[in-house]
Amino acid sequence: MSNRFRICSMLAALGILTSLTFFAADSVEPGDPRITGPYVYENLSIFLIHSARNATTQKLMTLQEAMDQKKVAVYETGTVNELSIENQSSEDVYIQAGDIVKGGRQDRVLNTDFLLPAHSGKLPISSFCVEQGRWSKRGNEAADQFASSNAVVAGKSLKMVVVNDKDQVQVWKRVAQARGDLAVVTAAGAAPASPPSTSMQLAMENPSVVDATDAYIRNLSKVVEGKDDVVGYAYAINGKLSSADVYRSRELFLKMWPKLLRASAVEALTERPKAQASQKAPEVSAIQAMISDAEKAAETSNQVNGGLTVVKRESGQALLFETRDKDLEGGWMHKSFVVK
Repeated sequence: MSNRFRICSMLAALGILTSLTFFAADSVEPGDPRITGPYVYENLSIFLIHSARNATTQKLMTLQEAMDQKKVAVYETGTVNELSIENQSSEDVYIQAGDIVKGGRQDRVLNTDFLLPAHSGKLPISSFCVEQGRWSKRGNEAADQFASSNAVVAGKSLKMVVVNDKDQVQVWKRVAQARGDLAVVTAAGAAPASPPSTSMQLAMENPSVVDATDAYIRNLSKVVEGKDDVVGYAYAINGKLSSADVYRSRELFLKMWPKLLRASAVEALTERPKAQASQKAPEVSAIQAMISDAEKAAETSNQVNGGLTVVKRESGQALLFETRDKDLEGGWMHKSFVVK
């Protein structure tokens, strides 16, 4: 065994640094990318993924930004599994698989990464219902259009059926399970609305859930501050690795970070009754192994829109969904790892 291997193994075991394989071998600098952490609150452990090679000229708005600024409109089509979306601005918009759009005849989750070009005109985009039963206007919301996108689906089992299984019935089952878990943990179901809502979005907006998840966010949201090279994160719940997201640029990761952390906190909240004092965060080396194995697995691909392609790799431990843009130097813009 070489001295270099011994040193790298020791550093990984200590959780100080881990090399990954996000870039071509001839472009990787020593120790880049790397993982730091864990940053722990209650049963949620956060690891940050860093890379010095995070510069890109590609400037993107997120769907949340674009909808908040009225630059993107998402329209109801009357079809559960397809919506219509239009970018009315001069900036490209990044949509991430798992983004929830609230309103219309029922809340939906968008099930693939999508790059919405400037002045796109109306384009179809695939979706699943995350609010079983409602098929009409809710309160003051418009029935023909969606109002916001400030959340992503929480829980790896729900993410799995949205992005991999693509099964509406299973989505409904996972939403019902997640809502039930949140009600039990927070006692949020003690006084149900009349009529009771089946919305995943509204379940996450319940004041009891917000109060409970805010504690995670207060303790963990600032871990990215002062770190100019952070491009992604991985997280573990009750000592078990759950998921990881990595982006080509620090800017895009930081825009997505509040939504991602909120979803991780919701997932941790639902799993808190199973937490044990003896449980510890996984070693950084375990995260490296999960990522490395997934990136070595055989791939299948699906073209989404224009030059955007989603590549799927499946190892024994995890699923990897890699979004590639043919116009982006280096090829990929987002990698999502979901542990089985």
